[in-house]
Amino acid sequence: MTNIDHIRNFCIIAHIDHGKSTIADRMMELTGTVSQREMKSQLLDSMDLEREKGITIKLAPVQMHWKGYTLNLIDTPGHVDFSYEVSRSLQAVETAVLVVDATQGIQAQTLANVYLALEQDLYLIPVINKIDLPAADVEKVSAQIINLLGCRPEDIILASGKTGQGVPDILNAIIEHAPAPRDLAFNISGNLRDQRGASEASKLPVTTGWRERVPEMLNDESRETRALIFDSYFDDYRGVVLYVRVFNGEIPKASEIHMMATETNGLALEVGSLTPKMSPADSLSAGTIGYIVTNLKTTREAKVGDTITLAKSPASAPLPGYKNVLPFVYAGFFPVSNDQYQELKDAVEKLALSDSALSFEPENSPVLGFGLRIGFLGLLHMDIIKERLEREFGLDLVITNPSTNYEVTTSDGENLNIRSAADLPDASTISEIREPWVKGEIILPQSMIGGVLGLINDKRGHQTNLSYIEDRAVIDFDAPMANLLTDFYDQLKSITSGYASFNYELADYRPEDLVRLDFLVAGNRMDALSLMCHRSEADALGREITKKLKSVIPRQNFEVALQAAIGAKIIARETIGAYRKDVTVKIHTGDRDRKAKLLDKQKKGKARMKRFGKVDIPSEAFTVMLKRD
Repeated sequence: MTNIDHIRNFCIIAHIDHGKSTIADRMMELTGTVSQREMKSQLLDSMDLEREKGITIKLAPVQMHWKGYTLNLIDTPGHVDFSYEVSRSLQAVETAVLVVDATQGIQAQTLANVYLALEQDLYLIPVINKIDLPAADVEKVSAQIINLLGCRPEDIILASGKTGQGVPDILNAIIEHAPAPRDLAFNISGNLRDQRGASEASKLPVTTGWRERVPEMLNDESRETRALIFDSYFDDYRGVVLYVRVFNGEIPKASEIHMMATETNGLALEVGSLTPKMSPADSLSAGTIGYIVTNLKTTREAKVGDTITLAKSPASAPLPGYKNVLPFVYAGFFPVSNDQYQELKDAVEKLALSDSALSFEPENSPVLGFGLRIGFLGLLHMDIIKERLEREFGLDLVITNPSTNYEVTTSDGENLNIRSAADLPDASTISEIREPWVKGEIILPQSMIGGVLGLINDKRGHQTNLSYIEDRAVIDFDAPMANLLTDFYDQLKSITSGYASFNYELADYRPEDLVRLDFLVAGNRMDALSLMCHRSEADALGREITKKLKSVIPRQNFEVALQAAIGAKIIARETIGAYRKDVTVKIHTGDRDRKAKLLDKQKKGKARMKRFGKVDIPSEAFTVMLKRD
């Protein structure tokens, strides 16, 4: 059993593409965790999509050994859509290695992750990565980090994940300065904060040594076996596998475990560490990070954030867990053929086993048939799930325009949560509609502030603060979530030539003058195309989308009217002309009566088709909002 003083638990946090996974690769290589023959780039990114897109989607734990110390690393994602993975990692560790790109400096997600780490009272080790690049500006980025953290220049480690330079210094800093796991036991039992004065509480972890000054006071609660589930997935052959951090006590192999939140019992069929492959052990002791193979059949029985204890001697109180992650982007997923509906449902259920942020419910559309309405944390999250469904399960899907959820209060006082415009009750029964607003943060060069402020105003947002970090500006703003869903990020990158970075979080729900905008194709209302928008934007949006629909819906043998409407009021119209067939082509004489008879017959036939004909609507029509001009 490893001495708890010789255990260090840490995670790597950074903005997108600042080199977290590459530094993790060099650490595993340097510590001999992975042999040279098995080594490959982004080793901890096991999914094909992660390798293709060059991003980390799922957190990945790994155990390493360095100079007699056991180091437990958790590699985290950088994209804002997967920030819930970062928050889960931070609760399982005591130290965070903050990586900043030497060519880009501090970005939006860098700030967001720093705030998350400070909320958890983690010890921060700042690292400047990619110092080997010609465009690296170490002096400027060092000044940004000092300005942000208040640390000393000598606290910052210069490194290159590509060449391995500086990686031994990071490992040495972790074992020399980072706190041992036992300190966090005080934090959880409530004793740690009592030891810190008000003046110390305001300091940043990177500049203080308060963890080393905490006296060793172990109370009865700290001796009870308690472990936090920070991730889980379903294995087809072994059942539910849990990634846990043991805070107190010990979990032996073959012991009966109890999940305190779900009140479920299970067996620890196998326990061990990840190196990064599963390495079985006899038990998991306090302070360690490892895995537990259980006999559970679904991850719903052992939710992420739940506390595991021993069934024979259960703990008196659970550990502080995570708040439930609530999705705020919804889209309808429909199979092209209704025969694949059950396959779609089974596939989404399998993905939901290892993705706690994924929620879904059945949906039925008169046009598209049976499908699922799925909730996501953002558009990238939606794109990842869509690609996994198509690749891993071979499904051919039609996906409707993404929308957010709304809170509706009816005239009789009933509160409803609406996830689709089609679910909105009759306008005469609605007292108030509230839409979600987000707090956004954009970091960009100072010379580009004007264009970005104009973009925020176009999205019905407003600036709340403007500050500066060296030569960069930080714009804080509030904006409605629905207006940021489609092309805000693309427009931001276009205006700033790719130099801006964007981060957001859900703020609250605010009452607005919102209406349901319906679209009619040949007189038939398409619920799958309906959307919610502000009344002031309805006219322009209706004209824009009907033009888009005209470009994607093919011509028919009869004239097709495309209309946008608010209730019974038509606010925009486009017409798709009918195919023209010359029915008189075979008449070689100048018989005007015969020509008139044939043309009249054709006219009546087109009128009949207009009443009974079915318009062929391609799948592109349902995602027309994603590609706005």
